Amino acid sequence: MSQLHMPKQTPLFHAIHRDRYERQELIKEIETVTGRRLLVYIANITHPESAITREDIAPFHEIVASLEDDCNVDLLIESPGGDPNAAETLVHTLLSKTSHLRVIVPQAAKSAATLISLAGDEIVMSNTSELGPIDPQISIPTAFGYQYRPAQAFLNGLEMIKREHAAGQPLNAAYLPFLQGVDAALIDFCYKSIEHSKRLAVKWLSRSMYKNNPLAAKRIAETLTNIEKYPNHGSVINYQEAMAIGLKITYMPYNDEVWQAIWRLYKRYLVYMREKTAIKIFESTSSSVMF
Repeated sequence: MSQLHMPKQTPLFHAIHRDRYERQELIKEIETVTGRRLLVYIANITHPESAITREDIAPFHEIVASLEDDCNVDLLIESPGGDPNAAETLVHTLLSKTSHLRVIVPQAAKSAATLISLAGDEIVMSNTSELGPIDPQISIPTAFGYQYRPAQAFLNGLEMIKREHAAGQPLNAAYLPFLQGVDAALIDFCYKSIEHSKRLAVKWLSRSMYKNNPLAAKRIAETLTNIEKYPNHGSVINYQEAMAIGLKITYMPYNDEVWQAIWRLYKRYLVYMREKTAIKIFESTSSSVMF
């Protein structure tokens, strides 16, 4: 379609969508300062359906498609984690257009989102930022239908029930909703998801922060999947601990000019999602998808 026949935005349309246009203007301002393209993937981490899933692939492709080939990219991400297979596809999609990747974590990038961060050549963090252990989430049956739960927590729950009833005493009725639909295939899937996530961590680290150093990549991957060191899905890995683990972290203090702009943009997403009850937003200067 030629520029002459492109549909124009009416003043009313622009006013209705003013929040999006204001965010995109701020994205442009940040890009001007950094000299890099900026993509945004924000999930409402308080929402039960905010996990990374295959439904994210199409909208994520929309914002990646707006990039020029072989450009320097910043990915601003907020996510509780989710399906490592979906995360792998998101990374492949992003790297197809990227020469150098920085992952910006304004607040929380957990589990599979931490995994995505490992594909970055560096991770930008500040005092509010946190990564987490790589503990993939899986869809399991609950009293409220299928919901995403950390794979390791699910396996830990099964072990706890086994220990409590090792002597053959009757099963506690409170466990019945948890056990409905559980079979050997689901348990096997949990174990394989955890191992797959570890392999992906080594793969991305060997591609990015630790090129030609597979031993260092393996050491970091094993640390991030160590349930003795990080016993729960919400464990906080701040910028200092991330550095100590060996990740390549660029620390930006709160009063840094670029970080202030990133923080203002991030807060706009949080307020908008709360007001509109949105679950996820995918955004660039020219593309915007929300659901």
